Amino acid sequence: MSKRVAILATHGFEESELASPKEYLEQQGWTAEIVSPESGSVKAWAEKDWGKEYKVDRTLDEASPSDYDALVLPGGVINPDRLRINDKAVEFVKGFFNDKKPVAAICHGPWTLINAGVVEGRKLTSYPSIKLDLVNAGANWVDEEVVVDNGLVTSRKPDDLPAFNIKMVEEIKEGKHEMQHR
Repeated sequence: MSKRVAILATHGFEESELASPKEYLEQQGWTAEIVSPESGSVKAWAEKDWGKEYKVDRTLDEASPSDYDALVLPGGVINPDRLRINDKAVEFVKGFFNDKKPVAAICHGPWTLINAGVVEGRKLTSYPSIKLDLVNAGANWVDEEVVVDNGLVTSRKPDDLPAFNIKMVEEIKEGKHEMQHR
């Protein structure tokens, strides 16, 4: 069954954390669209410097959570820091939780989840530098390669991408998760 997945990103996302999940989703025969506050393209951060530009498929003004089966939140430091203060981006993220759809976030990606108010009582992981932010927001933070909590998939860093991608696809195949909540 074909799926359609949104990848929410703006300038400064960690390149591997968008490119790898997008490629893996497309290998399933699914559609993976980059959704962004910006139109045109968004520029990646590739480890220590700016990377490639990626075409934006739809802006936040053109997209709705109802258009998609799941959401992916790549990390990087700049990307989630910009998204978490963008009201439309935060509302877009909340919509997936309201609809009980799978959400996968890696590295600093969970920063946006904090502002969406969806981490309290949830077990997850992230890049270690935002552990305290997540704990302060009520999350049960653990240091594991990949964590799954009722449709919410999280990982720590690019090295975790193989496990992250597998679990992300498993959760999307399962569909809506009744225990997914805000």
